[in-house]
Amino acid sequence: MENFLTLDQLQAQGKRVLVRLDLNLPTQNGQVTDLTRLTRSLRTLKELTAMGAKVIVMAHMGRPRGEDPSLTLAPIAQALKKAMGPTPVFFCEAYQGSRVDEKIKSLHPGEILLLENIRFAEGEEKNDPTFAHQMARWGDIYVNDAFSAAHRAHTSTEGIAHLLPSYAGRLMEEELKALTQALTHPKKPLMAIVGGAKVSTKLPLLEHLTEKVDVLVVGGAMANTFLAAQGYDVGASLYEPDLLETAKTLLTRKCEILLPIDGVVATSLEDEESVRTCLVSDLKSDEKIFDMGPLTVTHILERLQSCHTLLWNGPVGVFEIPPFDQGTTAVATGVARLTRQGSLLSVAGGGDTVAALAHADVMDDFSYVSTAGGAFLEWLEGKPLPGVVALEPTL
Repeated sequence: MENFLTLDQLQAQGKRVLVRLDLNLPTQNGQVTDLTRLTRSLRTLKELTAMGAKVIVMAHMGRPRGEDPSLTLAPIAQALKKAMGPTPVFFCEAYQGSRVDEKIKSLHPGEILLLENIRFAEGEEKNDPTFAHQMARWGDIYVNDAFSAAHRAHTSTEGIAHLLPSYAGRLMEEELKALTQALTHPKKPLMAIVGGAKVSTKLPLLEHLTEKVDVLVVGGAMANTFLAAQGYDVGASLYEPDLLETAKTLLTRKCEILLPIDGVVATSLEDEESVRTCLVSDLKSDEKIFDMGPLTVTHILERLQSCHTLLWNGPVGVFEIPPFDQGTTAVATGVARLTRQGSLLSVAGGGDTVAALAHADVMDDFSYVSTAGGAFLEWLEGKPLPGVVALEPTL
């Protein structure tokens, strides 16, 4: 973290601190249904209020086009009040203008003010300089603790960081440290597991990782394109014929690429009677591969024994529908065991990945699990993240 200032360097007593959080939480009937992202943000808020800061929280929900009552942060405010216990938490129903100014003026040290959905503001997603200067008048210091929004060059994630002394919050700090350990300066050998439906959606990731990792495991339906590129008949499985040459090129890269050698197959997800396990070379013309088989799992875990770092993005099977969850669960359980033993640094991320690891009940056993979707993926692709770059001190 030598390129960023953190809360360790911050003197916030009596200061107005603008904090960008990721509070894009799922709600149903006005109630928050998953508090994971809010819970992860509490450490930064508690430290700042303990310092005696006046904390102004900016966050978004969804992708509104102007004001949208269905995307109000009012339910989030209630959840935040409950989570912060005795710490006073107030909600401002405005996101810019005089009402925001008045609410901030009335704030006392150790109190928190959550503004309405910042994406309601026209200038937010445009990273409008005028809006950035208005925002800068709200605070003395800026703290970004929303890594998951760091791939967006918006006013509250990027523009404001150029106008106020800027710091990384604890969650941002933790995320950057984990990703740096896992990809920028990993302990070798480094394995990556990449799953998903299509090569086309993760082509930049695959191209970048084949230059960075020692072992690349390709799972999910995208593995079918690689198998087809090797000459296998993938039956009725989903694959991308127009990317066979691309897959062939990737297979010639310097890293070792592990593909399924067996799979759990069926004629459809609904036809339970047709489910069987077979070698990929024995697939029938009407069968589809929905999960990697036990031989493949064993091969991956044996290879992982000699690795010191693992990156994981994407499930390796249709984990939502048993029995096609067994491959992902078995690999995840093996990774968790090696991590607990201290022989492996394991970092995973992406929405489906998080859900798959939760399904396998191993979330707490990985070294770090990122809830950031797009930002995590773009970091793995080697792209600079505007919200992170903006935190780097200018010389």
